[in-house]
Amino acid sequence: MDYANWTSVSEFVLLGLSERRDLKPLIFAGLLTTYLVNLAGNSLLLGAVWADPQLRSPMYFLLSQLAVLDMSFASITLPQALVHALTQHRAIPFASCMAQLFLFMAVGNMEGYLLAAMAYDRYVAICNPLRYAAVVTRPLCLKMAAASWAVVIPHSLLHTIKATQLRYCSHYLQHFFCDLPPLLHLSCTRPFSNELAAFTEGVLVVLAPFIFILASYACIGVTVGRLRSAHSLRKALSTCSSHLTVVTLLYGSVAWIYFRPASSYVQERDQQVAIIYTAVAPALNPLIYSLRNKDVAAALRRARRKILARGT
Repeated sequence: MDYANWTSVSEFVLLGLSERRDLKPLIFAGLLTTYLVNLAGNSLLLGAVWADPQLRSPMYFLLSQLAVLDMSFASITLPQALVHALTQHRAIPFASCMAQLFLFMAVGNMEGYLLAAMAYDRYVAICNPLRYAAVVTRPLCLKMAAASWAVVIPHSLLHTIKATQLRYCSHYLQHFFCDLPPLLHLSCTRPFSNELAAFTEGVLVVLAPFIFILASYACIGVTVGRLRSAHSLRKALSTCSSHLTVVTLLYGSVAWIYFRPASSYVQERDQQVAIIYTAVAPALNPLIYSLRNKDVAAALRRARRKILARGT
């Protein structure tokens, strides 16, 4: 390779989801609808948890934190994508791109750790229900959240710093936001050290909560298998179904995007998967929990009755 052709960039041009002008209004409408559903659904869920006295348990405290993360996760990427869908100016300064990368990785990884904390909550509730109130407390949830941030922030900072040290041969980024795989794809040489970090430290940090979730559900499965009451079995399964659905959406897309060499990056396919975990999944999470969780659904109904009563 001719090293004289290496370039350093001051900004990236985000090529977005499609170059076809006729599709841009549809893309904008779809992204805007998804984003508004995200904000509305998670705001309702957050308001119900904080306003209803019957939802003051640690489980719903964790659920409220998930709602905050979902709104933050979508807000890191979607407003910029909406602007770029309407305008021809799609440049993002290098520093802003790196800041977006850091925030995206930190919040995205934090969601995995929060889901692990929720899995532990379900494990104690099902496997050791008599000690649930003594074991799972608000201070414990705060400690788990603080410990999770202490892991994901250095992890995100490491990969962001390594991305800033790359030499880029182009400033045209084949994505609608600054993410690690498309940035590595622009490197003038194979980013071996970045890939090594992703497949060692990255795998450890990203998969640690997933392994913990699997272990928790293995224990839950053993306990549920011993239940002889059909009612108890249905109750145990109903408390876990929403959480399992959210875990599947998150880790299915994460595994597809991040645990592959940069050489296997495919623009269209990876962007489609990226839409699922940046836009669709955060919007679906409050719907999943409100529809599948009787306590949350009841709290929303009580809030609706109060609002209607005040209106009359």
